[in-house]
Amino acid sequence: MSRSVQKILHSNMVFKVVVLAAVLAVARAGVPFSYSAAPVAHVAHAPVAYAAPIIAEPRAPAHYDFGYAVNDPLTGDSKSQHEVRRGDIVQGSYSVVDPDGTKRTVNYASDPHNGFNAIVHKEPLAVAVRAVAPVAHVAPVARVAYAPAPLHAHSHAHAIHY
Repeated sequence: MSRSVQKILHSNMVFKVVVLAAVLAVARAGVPFSYSAAPVAHVAHAPVAYAAPIIAEPRAPAHYDFGYAVNDPLTGDSKSQHEVRRGDIVQGSYSVVDPDGTKRTVNYASDPHNGFNAIVHKEPLAVAVRAVAPVAHVAPVARVAYAPAPLHAHSHAHAIHY
């Protein structure tokens, strides 16, 4: 290649590089545009205030009497309770049969001055002897012999003899 051809190619290459640099400079010189979603608006609602339920407190002092008793000879469950309340003063008693066969009775009282006080009494119960039912003798049952059922088979094939 001759020197003149080399100069032309070199100047042509330089020209291309300069044009490319100019195009890149123009592309970068513009105002940057940002394509994104709109900002999210966060809204905080005020907490909901609820009115406290209105509970009407009774103004009169509590007065009641109650009691119950259970005596089940089938299960052996035997217990009772009786209680009286007049204002802040409560008096009562309950009884129960313990597993060891004694009857436990608790007398209790409660008032604002003395608090709760209980007195426990234990007393043995008269053990009721149950009459033993007579044993009925039953005749022995005859023994049954079991055997497999007889097998009945029918073959439709010809008998083979050797």
